[in-house]
Parts: sequence; C-alpha cells; structure tokens
Amino acid sequence: MLSWSITRPGFQKARDVAWLQVRNCDLPEGVDPIAYVKRRIGEYDLTDALALMTSRDVRRHQIEQSLIEGVVATCLTTVGLSNGERVGGRCAEPVRLPGTINTMLHLSLPLSEAAMLETLSIVVQARTAAVLDSGARRGGVAVTGTGTDCVVIVAPPGIDGAPYAGLHTAIGEAAGAATYQATSRGIRTWMSDFEALTSAKLA
Repeated sequence: MLSWSITRPGFQKARDVAWLQVRNCDLPEGVDPIAYVKRRIGEYDLTDALALMTSRDVRRHQIEQSLIEGVVATCLTTVGLSNGERVGGRCAEPVRLPGTINTMLHLSLPLSEAAMLETLSIVVQARTAAVLDSGARRGGVAVTGTGTDCVVIVAPPGIDGAPYAGLHTAIGEAAGAATYQATSRGIRTWMSDFEALTSAKLA
C-alpha cells in the first residue's frame, strides 16, 4: 500500500484499510488525533490497518470498478466537500460542516514502486477532475479538493510488478475511470445530503 494515512504513511505492507467516522466532539482542542485514531481502531482489532478519518457518514460510501484489458481497478471512497479548497490558496470562509474525500484504489496486479507512485498521481488527477466537473465552489472559487483529503493505493505483492502505470496504460485508464466514477457519484450524493441538511436547519 502507498498513502499518507495518519497512522501508517508511505509504502506499507498491510491487510486492512480502516475508515473511522468522527464528530467534532470526538476531537476537542488538546486531543492528539493520531493517538485517538490508533486507540479507536485498536478497539476493532485493526491496530495494523492504514486508518482514514472522516466526518462523512461512512454508510454513504461509493464503490466503482473498471476492467481494462484484464486490469481490474476498484475504488472505494467517501466524499464530503464542505471544507473544500482550491489548490494554491486557503479559503477564509468558515467551515459550516467538516468534510473530506478519502479514496482507496485497489488494483488486481502487482506494481513496482514507480508504478504505485504513478497510480497515486492518476488517482489524484481523477479525483480532482471529478471535483472540478461537479462545479463545487467555496468562498467564490471552484474547489479542487479539501484540506484533509487522503488517498491509498493498494496492490497485491509480487516481485515482477508492472513497471509503469501512466495515463496511456491499461492500469492508468482503469484506475482513473474507477476513481472518477466513484468520486463523481460521491459528490452528487454529498450535494444532495448537504442540501437536505441545510434545508432542514432553515425550516
């Protein structure tokens, strides 16, 4: 696996990726978020898992799969955009509700370290393209993601991993398609949920 997970960043060998749903009250000022996450996932016997933290209702996750020339890419994501940001700047507008995009992309074949890095870049591109295509805005500008997004790339172990995974390869196409589709659907779901929640608060 390759990620910037809060518990096990970088290249790691692991069996599990854990999504931890939290609320603001779970992490008051002074609480160490890493220690909190490790304690919580330990309660589920997932101490060795790569952990992702989100305030998004994890029941609203999205899964999409793409098959290209025998390469299977499966994307699992949870999407929230209320703390959306545009790359190169930081929004001064207050965050009404926390949100983030957590993405796991699993590939069916082993990858070299270089190919995993290339796949990571493609997944980030696909996620960003989906956000831009959605027209999501915050603070008067189109957002490209959130300040707390995380991506995990997963591939089976193997000494003869694919050396490349660029946009012109089956790996890159499958990874990009699954990620784009899952993120797009997640954004549409989040927008619908956010609108309903906002309307309920105004009622």
